[in-house]
Parts: sequence; structure tokens; C-alpha cells
Amino acid sequence: MKNGTDGAVGNQRQEIEEHFWSRQLGLTLVTASLVVFIFLIVPMQKAGLPARMVFDLMIVTLMIWGVIDVSVGRVTTAIAIVVVLATVVVLWISIEYPGAGLHKLTCVLLVTARLMFARIVLLVVFRRGTVTWGRVQGGVAAYLLLGMAWAPAYELVELIMPGSFHFAMAPATLSDLSTKLMYFSFSTLTTVGFGDVTAVEPFARSLTIAEAVVGQLFPAILIGALVGMAMQAREKV
Repeated sequence: MKNGTDGAVGNQRQEIEEHFWSRQLGLTLVTASLVVFIFLIVPMQKAGLPARMVFDLMIVTLMIWGVIDVSVGRVTTAIAIVVVLATVVVLWISIEYPGAGLHKLTCVLLVTARLMFARIVLLVVFRRGTVTWGRVQGGVAAYLLLGMAWAPAYELVELIMPGSFHFAMAPATLSDLSTKLMYFSFSTLTTVGFGDVTAVEPFARSLTIAEAVVGQLFPAILIGALVGMAMQAREKV
């Protein structure tokens, strides 16, 4: 009887997680959080208004929930959770005690965590089932996460090889550098390229080209995959 009860509880928990992540709420919340970060938190941080910690806590909660729900195997799940927690701890320390050495480690962890989160979101988007508005939002979230992952990669290159990027107005602090390269990352991802920030060194240019290519291919592949899933679902009906 106890095993039957445990099984029912487990099934109910799985249904709640699938409802949260695979349908509307989870992917909507992820997308909304990323939009708030890119368009509100970053400008507020540049203006000296503290708001990042609340956002970080929200994103960390979503990431850990997603890792537990999606990852296969205890080792993979444990490693992913450690990476997420290490990223936010090192990030907060680097904000309180800014320095180039610690900031390099922060950049590496941010790239890893954001790419890992993009993978989690895409695994949820391409789960079996009908194509919903939530899946479309998940595709948008993954696209935003790619732009956010490239930004600290650019920062790492600039810190290792100063002068890799030319700025119309040179960044005054590490925080200002992060803000400017976040802006440059999304300008490159969308292939807008206003020219006020440009890649100068060969490795920085290679990263820029790679992001521009991904920025063009990702939406086309995503839309094609979702259309294919929708057609397969309709044929089964």
C-alpha cells in the first residue's frame, strides 16, 4: 500500500513539474525574467541602482528546478547544480570585491551556466507533445540566453588581451565593461552592428563571427523544428 502511495505522489510531482516546465508557466517565467534583466536590470545597474540580487535568486531557483526536472542521472544533476551555485556565489563576491582575476573566473562560470540553462530550456521546448505558446516562449528564452552567454565570453577575451575591442567611449569600470559588451553581444546576435563597439583582435573577431552566424541560423532552425513537430502532431490526430 505504501509503495502505491509513493508511486502516486511521485506521479503527481512529475505532473506538476511537467506542467510548470513543459507548458506555460515555467517557460513564461524564464522568458519574462530574462527580458527584465536585459532591458531593466542592466541599465539600472549602470545607474547604480541595486536590483541584481533579486534577479539572480529567481534565475538560480528556475535553473535548479529545471536541472532536477530535465537532467538524466544523479551525477549530471549534481554537477549542474554545483555550477549554478558556484556561479552566483563567485558573481556576488566579484561585485563586492571587484578585480580582474576574480572577474575572469566569473566570466567562465557565467558562460558555462548560461549555455547550460539554454540547453535545459531547449530540452523542454523539444519534449514530445503539442506545440504550445509556451514552447515558442522557450525558444525566445534560449535565444536571449545565447546573447547573454556570449557577453561574458567577450569580457574574458578583453581581460586576457586588453584592446581586443574598440569602444567609442572606453568603459570606466568592470561593471561598465560588462554592460557595454552585453549591448555589443545582442547587437551582434541580431546582426545590427551600430559600430560604437567593434572587435579588433583576431580571436575577438572569430567570436563575433560565430555569434552572428548562430544569431541567423538559430531562429530559422527553431521555427523549422517547431513547425515539423506541429505537423507530426497533426498527422497523428
